[in-house]
Amino acid sequence: MTSPRTRRDVLRVGTFSLGGLSLSQLLHAQEASQAPRHEATADACIILFLNGGPSHLDMWDMKPETGEGIKGEFQPIATSMGGYQMCEHLPRLARQIHRTTVVRSMHHSVNNAHAAAVYTALTGHDRGEIGGGARPTDNPAPGSVTALLRPPEQPIVPFVHLPYMTKEGAKGPPQPGFFGGYLGRAWDPLFVLRDPNADNFAIPELSLRDGVDTSRFSARRELFEHLNPTAKTEVAMTRFQERALDLLTSPATQRAFRLAEEADTLRDQYGRNIYGQSTLLARRLVEAGTRVVTLSWAPDANATWDTHGNNFKSLKNTLLPQFDAACGTLLSDLADRGMLERTVVAVMGDFGRTPKINANAGRDHWNYCYSLMLAGGGFREGLIYGASDSTGAFPQSDPLIPGDIVATLYNTLGIPANTELHDSLRRPHRLIPIGDVTPALLG
Repeated sequence: MTSPRTRRDVLRVGTFSLGGLSLSQLLHAQEASQAPRHEATADACIILFLNGGPSHLDMWDMKPETGEGIKGEFQPIATSMGGYQMCEHLPRLARQIHRTTVVRSMHHSVNNAHAAAVYTALTGHDRGEIGGGARPTDNPAPGSVTALLRPPEQPIVPFVHLPYMTKEGAKGPPQPGFFGGYLGRAWDPLFVLRDPNADNFAIPELSLRDGVDTSRFSARRELFEHLNPTAKTEVAMTRFQERALDLLTSPATQRAFRLAEEADTLRDQYGRNIYGQSTLLARRLVEAGTRVVTLSWAPDANATWDTHGNNFKSLKNTLLPQFDAACGTLLSDLADRGMLERTVVAVMGDFGRTPKINANAGRDHWNYCYSLMLAGGGFREGLIYGASDSTGAFPQSDPLIPGDIVATLYNTLGIPANTELHDSLRRPHRLIPIGDVTPALLG
């Protein structure tokens, strides 16, 4: 499925950013964006969402002393954080782990279907259903909330999603948690559903149509402003359309997508594949001023990290090498550029995998205990938070739920977790219903 936004002719005034936004929603959004905020420690966030459920036991929380049937095939290696070991197939990330917080005591009570788990992981809310796709009544994605409450300081797209609109199964609907939800489609991300590793990678939707130069485009804008009624309500809409037009011609937006400007050596380090180059593109976008970039690491929920079969082969040969190159390089690249201090990198997933290895040499869904990693933007460096029990089945100490993580992430971006948002009917919604900021995770 392709986002309607990527199909629209963005030169039709208003369609690029207005989406399904009503005047009522726009005015509520303007009110919300003026709500009090506390001081932020981060200006941007990159979420690497390992869609399908990465195996905590074979990555972050290895149990080499457990018995057969639970112990995996991989060996732990030393990391740059004294006393902490992680998977041998993550050597580059192991050298950067001193910059991070690793949480090994995550859990949630949501059933372990992908859609429900993805939704709660990204929003902190529980829809309570077994499956299903995105709905207009969903709670908004972190990028949508941040775009609303803390828009970029310069004209640039505020929220971008790469490189797949992940489906719930090969033929299923788009997963929830990545959209604007009740805020309206205007707060959906810009979906970039192209392969940044392709030689012809480009975003024509962000370019002027052939034959329309900048002066002609400016003339069209002036004509629109002259012809548009000046009633108060329509002026408000015009201002929003104006923002969309500024975004279209923004040099920062155009430049951010020019991956060819990066050195070949750096592109090689990120990995010459769709995920590696999407991660590099995420860095370029936040460097240019985009607030939030999410990267969903699967075309559909069952395609990559959902390792019910051949868990160890898939991890060793494809998933871990690609992830190691992309994430390890991202952390070092951000640090080298002086950006990590103000950029959150969050590596998340739906859930973990079962301690017990199944008959297909795989691990199944496991929401009772899993791990994630956070870095930069005010999160503590060199922290291992929480612990699982001897088999990685349940938290043993300091358990956290997704709402705790999402609340803390918003806190770094200067957005209070108790913020109240309103939908188009002015119904109030608490940003994080269950969960609190966890000070121990912050520096």
